[in-house]
Amino acid sequence: MLNRRRFIKRSAALSAGSFLLSPGFFAQPKLLDKIGIQFFSLPKLLEKDFKGTLALLSKMGYKEVELYGPYTFSTAAAQQRWDAVTPSLGFKGSGFFGYTASQVKDMLQAHGLTAPSMHTDLDTLQNRMGKLAEAAQLLGTEYVILPAIPEDKRQTLDDYKKIADAFNEIGAAAKKAGIKYAYHNHGYGLKEMNGQIPLKLILDGTDPALVFFEMDLYWTTAGGADPVAYLEAYKNRYHLMHVKDMMKKVRFSGDGGDSKQWIELFPFMTTAGNGVLDLKSILTKAKETGVKHFIVEQDMVANPEIALKKSFDYLASL
Repeated sequence: MLNRRRFIKRSAALSAGSFLLSPGFFAQPKLLDKIGIQFFSLPKLLEKDFKGTLALLSKMGYKEVELYGPYTFSTAAAQQRWDAVTPSLGFKGSGFFGYTASQVKDMLQAHGLTAPSMHTDLDTLQNRMGKLAEAAQLLGTEYVILPAIPEDKRQTLDDYKKIADAFNEIGAAAKKAGIKYAYHNHGYGLKEMNGQIPLKLILDGTDPALVFFEMDLYWTTAGGADPVAYLEAYKNRYHLMHVKDMMKKVRFSGDGGDSKQWIELFPFMTTAGNGVLDLKSILTKAKETGVKHFIVEQDMVANPEIALKKSFDYLASL
């Protein structure tokens, strides 16, 4: 009986030791627990088959999506600007792609997807906040985001100071409506203008409790700025990030202020992990400094079924 008891104790100890020494016991947690996708990465697929594309994204492993406007409630001016560029884009779909916000919510839920953020435009943010917030809350969306400042409102430093004031007003209106406002940077505003950096004027001139930011890694780098330096200098201001990679380090031909300069650099975008950006270091710093949502964006990428899966797989491996 005594020998039997000793055998049982020794076996239990060995089992515990085996568990402690198992490879899984020492495995590091994944860097990103959820990975999102910006709808502008695959607009043609969404326009052709919205439901099927949601199923495709879910199957790839994506958990979050980010919408882009205009929407049915957007201002007429916003819709007109969109209609003017769609012939060159090759598609018309945007917003809810012909469905209602409620229908989109149901389809997202059916595929295990959420929509924490949605892009819109300045007109809609300033003049249709009520409708925008109503749709956002229905979808479970926390952040409404301005993807670009209209060109005529960023010509001088005074313009940037005025836009910072406008952002504070928008942020206050969003907070009152139960959502959050964020600004997504492009390439402009990253170079000195009369001795000052316009983007820093916006960051320094806005209330951290009202105005948040979405960093676009590709445009930040193409504008000659260091993403890590901004994350460290403005901790907890950046809540979202567009994750992109570059085939090689490229810069804007000018100040990054117009669509021609953006389109020139589209060919240098590549799947995450296939380029020269140190994404692991950048994303690690981003998590340390307050970024909550990491969103893959490969603007109108060719073969999205393949490219977006590769980006997901790389990010999920970190």
